[in-house]
Amino acid sequence: MSIERIESGDRMSQAVVHNGIVYLAGQVGAPGQDATAQTTEVLAQVDRLLALAGSDKSKILTAQVWVADMADFAAMNAVWDGWVSKGNAPARWTGEAKLATSDYKVEIIVTAVVG
Repeated sequence: MSIERIESGDRMSQAVVHNGIVYLAGQVGAPGQDATAQTTEVLAQVDRLLALAGSDKSKILTAQVWVADMADFAAMNAVWDGWVSKGNAPARWTGEAKLATSDYKVEIIVTAVVG
């Protein structure tokens, strides 16, 4: 069985493809931006990584969304709702979590089918 690692470093890979599934690492936006800007940037990164893996947002199976403060839930959802592939919404869960730095507002992790 082959494993393809995309944008791999010593600590982690941004994506791993195995057995027809691509697993993305948690994606975050530029520190210091508001939740809307960070979500927009995160979803652009998701699009880019999925394309590198031979997939796209219509093939997302699951999405984990972490917000540093649930007060940003509506702002994140406004961007998500405009981005998600219509008719192909993944199973998704959202939680509030302390992220790697207080400058991060949103982190999103997706799993998708390749091909």
